[in-house]
Amino acid sequence: MKAKREFRDRERTEVAVLDALVDQAEEGMTVFELRAAAETEIDDLEDALATLKEDDLIAVESDGDRTLIKPDERVVPDIPDEEPEESIGDWLRDRLPF
Repeated sequence: MKAKREFRDRERTEVAVLDALVDQAEEGMTVFELRAAAETEIDDLEDALATLKEDDLIAVESDGDRTLIKPDERVVPDIPDEEPEESIGDWLRDRLPF
């Protein structure tokens, strides 16, 4: 899953970090996991994390042994609670032999 569209007009590393965090929004990620997921140098990652933290787009939490980074909830796209209604085209495709 990708970060919401309004947060994609940022530096490449920042977008890569947000996308990785959105995929692991509930669990969070360590710096090492983020570095691997974003495929970036540690200095670039450090700069991206500092900027994202300054903009309040990430939260840093400690769960005892590890420090986890999580995306702010406004960055995570909404997941629809219900399945979308069936379109007329879908209905026809399911019922007519082609």
